[in-house]
Amino acid sequence: MSADGPSPDAFAHDRLIEAVALRRDREAFAQLFSHYAPRLKAWLINSGASPAAAEDFAQDAMLTVWRKADLFDARKARAATWIFTIARNRRLDMLRRDARPLPTPEIELTETEVQQPDDILSASQDAKRIRDALSRLKPDQVEVLRLAFFLDSPHSEIARRLDLPLGTVKSRIRNAMIKLRLILEPSEGAPR
Repeated sequence: MSADGPSPDAFAHDRLIEAVALRRDREAFAQLFSHYAPRLKAWLINSGASPAAAEDFAQDAMLTVWRKADLFDARKARAATWIFTIARNRRLDMLRRDARPLPTPEIELTETEVQQPDDILSASQDAKRIRDALSRLKPDQVEVLRLAFFLDSPHSEIARRLDLPLGTVKSRIRNAMIKLRLILEPSEGAPR
């Protein structure tokens, strides 16, 4: 940009984007691409990207220009500013995406991790103790525990579902847990 304002090329590039927006003008887009793609590629290489990655990035950014040309407003920014802003935002999106941790692969059990018969029996006995303890609770307490812990419902959803105040739901859960603990934990001095 000169001291007198934007260069004539800047206005020409604005008109090219408008042609793409209004008529999906491929020739106008080709002119924009031939002007800006090499500049975007150089900008990314200067930022540390490989030439191949920079080439892919420039094409992606220009494809975004093609798709979003109708959002361009020459009163707010010149073509170069708008295109480089799109490129910068695409780059930030890619960096954020690449920074996300990859999902961990499923781990196969080895022979040493296979459940042993004693573990299976113990788990079965624990499940029976819990079922027996639950049978000693009031039905309304069992219902809130079932919804909260077995169906993983939030307290607000339980309150809505049972048409109860949220405080009542929380109180029932707390009281049921206290009673379960008393039933399941052996008293001091009692044989295990």
